[in-house]
Amino acid sequence: MRKQIISKILIGTNNQGKLKEIRDLLPKRINIFSTTDFKLKSPNEIGKTFRQNSYLKAKYFSKKTNLVCLADDSGLEIKILNNKPGIYSARWGGKKNNFNLAINKVFKELDKKDPKWKSKKVKARFICDLTIYWPNGKSKSSFGTVNGTLSNIKKGKMGFGYDPIFIPDGHKKTFGEMVPKRKNKIDHRYVAFQKIKKFF
Repeated sequence: MRKQIISKILIGTNNQGKLKEIRDLLPKRINIFSTTDFKLKSPNEIGKTFRQNSYLKAKYFSKKTNLVCLADDSGLEIKILNNKPGIYSARWGGKKNNFNLAINKVFKELDKKDPKWKSKKVKARFICDLTIYWPNGKSKSSFGTVNGTLSNIKKGKMGFGYDPIFIPDGHKKTFGEMVPKRKNKIDHRYVAFQKIKKFF
């Protein structure tokens, strides 16, 4: 099945953090393109699930470039907030996806839900859905998750998004405190990629 193996791919995101993490997951021999190479804006994410949005993005960017596209939709689910922000994780940061704003919103919502949350273990999980879309219309999706708890203050300058407040189970550091090589071997994106890496 060698003809299935992908040799060049477009990473379908305008999020520089995601671009770097996905690039680091891919084999070095692959010729990688980004959306900025084609000056492409992202489509509106109108899906109701992570899978629908990752498929929507992968298909959109593939059709625009006639390249195989790998796109991701990911986010943070917080149990006591009824799994919010979920698919709206980036949108909690406003029009510019400012994650300082998004994290402050998380803290405000937790304050409203339980004023004593800072002294408790607040369960959360990161979710990632990856979709490969081929120009012939074929697609393959995979799902990854990592469970953890929330830090009540931001810790660490590495990573991006909600990484400074997420502590994965079995660890004491937030994703924001972990060196990328460490984080990238345990996070939700890595888990999802393991299920589709055979195509690379």
